[in-house]
Amino acid sequence: MGTKVYLNGRIVEMGEAAVPVSNPALLHGVGLFETVRAYGGRPFRLGRHVHRMLASAERLNMSIGQVSEQVPAAVRQVLEANRLGEARVRFTVTPPAPQEPDAGPNLLVMAQELAGYPDGLYERGMTVYVCDQYRQSVQDPLAGHKTTSYFPRLLVLRNAQDRACGEGLWFTPENLLAEGCMSNVFLIKDGCLATPPLNTPVLPGVTRAAILELAGQEGIPAEESPRTIRDLLEADEVFLTNAIMEVMPVTRVERKAIAGERPGPLTQRLARGYRELVLSTAADS
Repeated sequence: MGTKVYLNGRIVEMGEAAVPVSNPALLHGVGLFETVRAYGGRPFRLGRHVHRMLASAERLNMSIGQVSEQVPAAVRQVLEANRLGEARVRFTVTPPAPQEPDAGPNLLVMAQELAGYPDGLYERGMTVYVCDQYRQSVQDPLAGHKTTSYFPRLLVLRNAQDRACGEGLWFTPENLLAEGCMSNVFLIKDGCLATPPLNTPVLPGVTRAAILELAGQEGIPAEESPRTIRDLLEADEVFLTNAIMEVMPVTRVERKAIAGERPGPLTQRLARGYRELVLSTAADS
C-alpha cells in the first residue's frame, strides 16, 4: 500500500499529489505548516496547532481563507487511509497565487509512521551546537512563525549534525538565547525552570506551553525570561521540547558537560508528566 495524502479535499496517492508551478510556496517560500504527533490515532492538541497557524496567517497577512476548518477532518482521513496510530503528521497551507485569486488556498496533509528518536538518546541526553554565524532577530518578520521558508533552520541543523550534535541553538543579535532549529529550550537552575519569552522572538510551541502548565501543576517555579550563553552553560539542567521529541534532555553544549552528562531529575520528572498528559488525553478523546 502506497502512502496516501490529503490535498484540497481529496485523499490521493503521494505520487499523484500536485500543485501548480505558480504555487507561492514553490516560488517564494510563502506558506505555513504545523507538525503534530498522533498517539493511538489521535493528534495531540491539534486545535492549538491550528490556532497558531491562524495567528501567524493573520500576523503575516497571508490569505488562507477558511481552509483551517478542514484540518481536523483531513488529519483524521489521512491517519485512517494510511492505517496509522503512532504517527508524525504535517499539514501545510499555502495561499493562492496572486494571478489565481479564485483558486483558493492549498491544504496538504501528510502522515508517516513515527520513527521518533532512539531510546538511548533520552537516556544519555543530546549534544547541542551553538550557532554563531547567524542570528534570530525581532526584525525578521518570519521569526516566531512556522513558515515554509525553512532553509535557514535546515542549514544550521546541518552544521550541527556535521559536528555530531542533534540540534542547533539560535541567539539574538543581543546574544540572548532564543530557540533550537526545531525546538524550544528550557533551562533549570536551583530548582527553577526558565525559558526565553515569546517576544525574544521564539515560536509559541505547543509542547512548550504544555511544559509550563505541568510545571505549575507540579509546583515547580517557572518563568519566561531572557537568558544568555552564560545562563545556558551554567544551568543545572537543560532540555528541548517539540511535538515529536516531547522532552529531550541536553547533556552537552558542544564540549561543555551539563548535569554531569546525565538527564537531570527535574527534566525526567517533567518528561514523565508530559508523557502521562498525552496518553491520558488520547485515552479521553
